[in-house]
Amino acid sequence: MKIPYEYAVIQAVPRIERGELINVGVVLYCQRQDFLDARTHLDEDRLRAIHPAADVPAISAALDAWGKTCAGGGPSADMRLGERFRWLVAPRSTILRAGPVHMGLATDAAAELERLVDLLVR
Repeated sequence: MKIPYEYAVIQAVPRIERGELINVGVVLYCQRQDFLDARTHLDEDRLRAIHPAADVPAISAALDAWGKTCAGGGPSADMRLGERFRWLVAPRSTILRAGPVHMGLATDAAAELERLVDLLVR
């Protein structure tokens, strides 16, 4: 049986003033499967194509923080999964941000996350 989930594409925007971005990951939340996780993939060549001086190590570290937040690390330790997801996808003006939240149906949230990363990021 397929169940609903929510997801957002994680975007890198190395120069906010230019508005150029690349997709670098997906965060997916499925309440019914008690699932929240993020998968990321940073294509350094694509990133440097829109900003040659991009700080790749800093962006990679910031991407790692998305996964840690999903797992309850740092300030998100006392948050429920849905609260963590809402915190991650909240609008922000930083080098990493979430795109619009979308809905879908799947039988396996983890497998769906991998499928979305392959489709939208890699």
